[in-house]
Amino acid sequence: MKKLLSIILCSAISIASAANSSNSNSVDPILDAATPQSSPSKNTTTKTKKHHKKKAKAAAAPKSNSSQAVATSNRQPKLYSYSGYAMDVSSGEVLVSKNPTAQLPIASITKLMTAMVMLDSGDDLDEYIAISEDDVDHLRNTYSRLKVGMQLRRRDLLLLALMSSENRAAFAIARTAYPGGINEFIRRMNAKAKALGMTNTQFFDPTGLTAQNKSTAIDLAKMVKAAYGYELIREDTTTKGADVMLSSHYTHHYLNSDALVRTSRFQIEVSKTGFINEAGHCLVLYAMVDNRPIAMVFLNSSKSGRLVDAMAVKSYIDRMQ
Repeated sequence: MKKLLSIILCSAISIASAANSSNSNSVDPILDAATPQSSPSKNTTTKTKKHHKKKAKAAAAPKSNSSQAVATSNRQPKLYSYSGYAMDVSSGEVLVSKNPTAQLPIASITKLMTAMVMLDSGDDLDEYIAISEDDVDHLRNTYSRLKVGMQLRRRDLLLLALMSSENRAAFAIARTAYPGGINEFIRRMNAKAKALGMTNTQFFDPTGLTAQNKSTAIDLAKMVKAAYGYELIREDTTTKGADVMLSSHYTHHYLNSDALVRTSRFQIEVSKTGFINEAGHCLVLYAMVDNRPIAMVFLNSSKSGRLVDAMAVKSYIDRMQ
């Protein structure tokens, strides 16, 4: 009996060692599980930026049952997200659709519209903007390393708002973009949404911290398509990380809030994540999949579910070719 137990124990140790060895090179186990092993991603790009000026999240939608994925049709991939949408931007073909007209809170996905409206102002990107008390989040009390009185270039604030979803940065660039202040900026956000044909979208603030900022997956695909037209938005949303000097003695390294960008799983041209309790975890992408420009939208998901959904949609489109 002792000899039999010894054999079983040795076998278990061998199996565990083999499992650990097979995972030693994994960057992200969730993304690894979602990545098809037979078709490696192509045309991967890597971006890293360094900023030598000062600089760079917000808090969750009716809770989705993200523990179980739901199929949208016979052929489409199963999605964890409550609402999901994928469209070929060049042809307009809808490739994946699940609850695409549900109007939901969109959290920091808002910041793509904030960036477009700010850039439309033509303001000097190298002008220094002082963080003020008005930029502080008193609704959810989200943390920020940008202290009141700190001064950063407008282009650095834009980077932080898009790459790291920095709320004070987003509010500051909105507050200072137009003579009418924040109220005029929000008016212009809604006017631009209307001009883009986003008929089921409303904005009440430039950060997405309020659950009143709502849209649909179809509308957000239109916004992502428009955002792709701004070179600086493409650059900032796909930057993996940036060093920003917060004081003469301290430089902080900020990371992109999208793990897909950080791990270069496929060719992403525009990316934005979002999260507050009412919205759940959200993600929008403009990506090249088999040389097709694809807009993807995932709303009210789990933190890992939105990433798995994106990889599943990519794999699904790969198999269509």
